[in-house]
Amino acid sequence: MVIALNGSHLYGNLRPFALEEPRALGGGRMIAGSWPPRSLAKLGPGGTPPPLPAASPAPGNDSQCGEQILSYGNVEKVVIGAVLSLITLLTVAGNCLVVISVCFVKKLRQPSNYLIVSLALADLSVALAVMPFVSVTDLIGGEWIFGRLFCNVFIAMDVMCCTASIMTLCVISIDRYLGITRPLTYPVRQNGKCMAKMILCVWLLSASITIPPLFGWAQNVNDEKVCLISQDFGYTIYSTAVAFYIPMSVMLFMYYQIYKAAKRSAAKHKFAGFPRPEEMEGISMNGVIKLHKESEECTNFSRLLKNDKKNISIFKREQKAATTLGIIVGAFTVCWLPFFLLSTARPFICGTACSCIPLWVERTFLWLGYANSLINPFIYAFFNRDLRTTYRNLLQCRYRNINRKLSAAGMHEALKLAEKPEFVLRSSDFSREKES
Repeated sequence: MVIALNGSHLYGNLRPFALEEPRALGGGRMIAGSWPPRSLAKLGPGGTPPPLPAASPAPGNDSQCGEQILSYGNVEKVVIGAVLSLITLLTVAGNCLVVISVCFVKKLRQPSNYLIVSLALADLSVALAVMPFVSVTDLIGGEWIFGRLFCNVFIAMDVMCCTASIMTLCVISIDRYLGITRPLTYPVRQNGKCMAKMILCVWLLSASITIPPLFGWAQNVNDEKVCLISQDFGYTIYSTAVAFYIPMSVMLFMYYQIYKAAKRSAAKHKFAGFPRPEEMEGISMNGVIKLHKESEECTNFSRLLKNDKKNISIFKREQKAATTLGIIVGAFTVCWLPFFLLSTARPFICGTACSCIPLWVERTFLWLGYANSLINPFIYAFFNRDLRTTYRNLLQCRYRNINRKLSAAGMHEALKLAEKPEFVLRSSDFSREKES
């Protein structure tokens, strides 16, 4: 016989037995087998148990879900706790580095980097306000122990912070697209006030998703042991569309547009004075004519290289933006798509009262989504030399003269570019290969 301890009255009557023989309760959610001998002393005269009041539905938005709580051994708890703690600590450390770098390094205090700070703050909020409670809940098998009132607060923080992170990634993709396609007009409009308004809109829109469950549109699934976001059909479609599907569609579209711009830019890098093998076929020249011809071609190529430095810089920026945004979109999709597909399908599969999805599946997809907050700072550092240099100096406790070091690194990079004309040759060859 299995008795589910979801009703508050039933749980209250069985509490003395649970305190005396906790192992009989099977982790606090299920009671399996027969009563142990010591517990029989609690029975009434004649060996018959006293009558128990029938379990009545708890008021409010209780779900009476009978989900089985997972039971872990000591080794499993240590492994799970170590992994989840490592993810949380690395997320905090990485996003703190981003905030400190942009706020305290003068060269990084640019309007375009304000969005990266907003993203880091959103990811930092996930690590500080959400991950610890989810970690504790997972360590004890998925049982919610923080109370009904805090359940609503926790869900609101979780939804708002994760949505702000996702939507900031969407706005960053739009910002990169406008910077590439409108290099002359967009930077003029890209000032601090404009970025502050965009960031404010992101956070307000993220907060709007958390409001309906707090004001009665869709009640969260919230009983003594379960804390789950509302499974209302309309709210599920609205929240998942605004928090994920629309931002993902915008990011994919922006990436496609930047990729096309980079491809067009690569096709434009053709140098009329550069020697082409097909032009030399069928022409016989002696050594003196060949030497003279090569000298003229080298002079012509140097002049073209000097005049085309600006186009080369634009070409590099477009290629870098396409690569960076491609990795960001790919990582974002891999991390969050499984969770949101599950969240969208769950009410249609399980109904609106409970979740019938195995708990380990839900938690795996949830932490995969949280991992996106961990990898965002490292993706930007990998493709941004200034952030990389600042990270290295901060981690090595070299706080002095960071701005001077960044300027020196920029000059060194410019000199390396000037000394390597083969970059232009490769871009020209790449364009010809595309045409053939």
